[in-house]
Amino acid sequence: MRATTIHAPGDIRFEEVPDPTIEEPTDAIIKVVAGCICGSDLWPYRGENPIKAGSTIGHECIGVVEEVGSAVSRTKVGDFVIVPFCHCDNTCAHCAAGMQSACVNVGITQSGQGEYARVTQADGSLVATDGMPDEHHIPSLLALTDVMATGWHAAVAAGVKKGDTAVVVGDGAVGLSGVLAAAQLGAERVIAMSRHEPRQEIARAFGATDIVAERGEEGEARIKDLTDGVGADAVLECVGTDGAMKTAFAIARPGSTVGFVGVPHGVELPIRTMFSQNVGLAGGMAPVRRYLPDLLDRVLTGAIDPGKVFDLTLPMSESAEGYRAMDERRAIKVLLQP
Repeated sequence: MRATTIHAPGDIRFEEVPDPTIEEPTDAIIKVVAGCICGSDLWPYRGENPIKAGSTIGHECIGVVEEVGSAVSRTKVGDFVIVPFCHCDNTCAHCAAGMQSACVNVGITQSGQGEYARVTQADGSLVATDGMPDEHHIPSLLALTDVMATGWHAAVAAGVKKGDTAVVVGDGAVGLSGVLAAAQLGAERVIAMSRHEPRQEIARAFGATDIVAERGEEGEARIKDLTDGVGADAVLECVGTDGAMKTAFAIARPGSTVGFVGVPHGVELPIRTMFSQNVGLAGGMAPVRRYLPDLLDRVLTGAIDPGKVFDLTLPMSESAEGYRAMDERRAIKVLLQP
């Protein structure tokens, strides 16, 4: 098959690689209908994460079941499925506690930016739609594989509830999804920290009531002004940098929680602030399968349209351009078609 591979920082290629095959009885092979580039894919692209030269890249995809292993009974060949980026058996003790991303049999999609992908725990992971979905639903269904579920996890971890003031740190696709999640969970006021006009427009469409364009101490002061000096009832940290985490804790009111889903790079927690202000930290890698049934229903009923985060669609053969566009912030999130 053909798939996107990474060879070194900035070196993305679309080339021939071995087809994925059934390796375990619980596996399934998916023919990819749509994949995409994640903000976390930019870490290795920028040289911030180790790279195995020639490895496939991409962990978000949706498609049609092509083949299943002998132990797969719930998932059928021909099903159109949403593939959570983190695979799970959905039966272990951690899955039962709602932490499918820490399943004892956890797996990760490896070639979501390719023509085929292997799912290691098909029955526990895959969620099928009722037949082939309408074309206009494809972007939103793709968003459920990671970015929307991750934004939702940030809101849940932060404890967003009806009537709250929630602040979202980060205006990437995850941050924008966090805005949508906070609004859906009943926040009365959703403040999006963003200095990019196209992203601000999506944030408003997703339910942001206020936009703060300032960064650092200036942005923190602006949040305090907007909340009459109190701070936020819930903060969603959707970046993963030390600066974003510092801002999150600086704007959190005493007794609140920071929900973090940005992959941490160089983050140091302000433990003294956490202690003296009783500000908690919760979150991590999103248990996508936990949220999928609810989010799928919201998409199909029209309650949410998270596919708006895709502002550039390219053929997979042009995936390198998709990486450049996201790295240079010319695109928020790139959808790739085989």
